[in-house]
Amino acid sequence: MSRFENKTVVITGGSRGIGAAIAKRFAREGASVMVSANEDAGATVEAIRSAGGRAESFTADVTDKDQVVALYDAAERAFGGVDISVQNAGVITIAKVEELTIEEWRKVLDVNTTGVFLCCQEAIARMRRQGRGGRLVNTASGQARQGFIYTPHYAASKFGVVGITQSLAKEVAKEGITVNAFCPGIIETDMWAYNDEAWGKLLGNYAPGELMAEWVRGIPAGRAGKGEDVAGLVAFLASEDASYITGQTINVDGGLFMS
Repeated sequence: MSRFENKTVVITGGSRGIGAAIAKRFAREGASVMVSANEDAGATVEAIRSAGGRAESFTADVTDKDQVVALYDAAERAFGGVDISVQNAGVITIAKVEELTIEEWRKVLDVNTTGVFLCCQEAIARMRRQGRGGRLVNTASGQARQGFIYTPHYAASKFGVVGITQSLAKEVAKEGITVNAFCPGIIETDMWAYNDEAWGKLLGNYAPGELMAEWVRGIPAGRAGKGEDVAGLVAFLASEDASYITGQTINVDGGLFMS
């Protein structure tokens, strides 16, 4: 498949997990990919290049406006423009309400919500100047459908992503720019390994892996998701087949949430 030949994709949080899977999917379908993270994303870039794809990496803090501008500048220098932007960088902490610090609250909201807005803002500016439309895809969460215990800051941040998605979609739709979001459920990533441990301790001293296994048993599909499951949806939302879909938030969770 070459749906994204001659297209440039910027993806944040692309060094591992869901972000790395999305970056690799776009590259397999012909896109040039700028992989960004607040850490070294070299492994993702090397995997793409080894498979014959085109990719560069850029280290950026999505909460810093100047660094976000520099990221999109780098994508334009490397590949000539920005056609698709995937706002995937995210963090989580888990704590009882009386132990949740204001520093944790601000960090999670800054990365997960403000970071999404800053990247969308810059991507839209580039797409408008190019005059050929574009695609924005934002990472929300199952917690944008239902807040989980011990994570009010994370739930707030992800509900915020849905609001940003809907508002921007209404503003830019007539310019051929679509804005959508997705809600991953239980996906096998480094973050979910942390979640299993941290939630497990607070919910009843679960042994490592036990809480995840219990939650997976409640998924109609009968398994946890993989990064590739998410990447397929994101690629569709960025494709021409989804040109009449905007302002939507789509679950990719094996049926965990059905709304």
